[in-house]
Amino acid sequence: MMILEMTKLKIKGGWRRPLKWAIWSVLIVFFLVFLIRVAVFENNYYHEKEGSERAVAEQVDDGSDLDETEPTATEVAEYTVAPDRPRYLTIERLGVKKSRILPMGVNTAGELDTPNNIFDVGWYEGSSKPGEGGTMIIDGHNGGPHVYGVFKNLPDLMEGDIIQVERGDGEIFKYRVAENKAVPLTESNDYMSTAAKSPESGKESVTLISCTGEWSQAQGTYLSRQFTRAVLMD
Repeated sequence: MMILEMTKLKIKGGWRRPLKWAIWSVLIVFFLVFLIRVAVFENNYYHEKEGSERAVAEQVDDGSDLDETEPTATEVAEYTVAPDRPRYLTIERLGVKKSRILPMGVNTAGELDTPNNIFDVGWYEGSSKPGEGGTMIIDGHNGGPHVYGVFKNLPDLMEGDIIQVERGDGEIFKYRVAENKAVPLTESNDYMSTAAKSPESGKESVTLISCTGEWSQAQGTYLSRQFTRAVLMD
């Protein structure tokens, strides 16, 4: 009788232990499969979104601290600069009216700086002033984390459209668009030598620059730069 009971115990313990390990093995395999499926999904998702245009309302925080507050009419009217410097930018076709032109240099990476406010534009102080006969370089934001910027629709400009720059002394200079093109980010630095020259030899010009094109989540930037080049009207 004792032998039978001991035999039962051995048999009972013998099948329970493998069963317990089998259950744990199934759970571990299930968990690993779940993690793999999540990883594959996220990888496919980002590959699918890579290169798509980013909706402003869905923009992620890229570490910038942009001001999305549109300047008041009073703030715009009270903005002043030296008489020979650019003060306001107006592009009627894009609905840009007297956007303040702020003097800008280059950042620590050697790149053109842009204004903190997405409704302002920046004039590179190393470029020409209006009326000097050279080429002004003006850049601006495509948009902020939640709001479209002053140059969101810059790609819509066509040859013949007018860009207007008002100087600090009130004199207005009108420029006719001669070229408007998107340049891949990888080629944009090389294109700057062209952007710094007039599209028509011997004529004063202005070049507007902004981000455009497809959004790269991996790089945290747009993959193209828009260059709009315009010459002074006679």
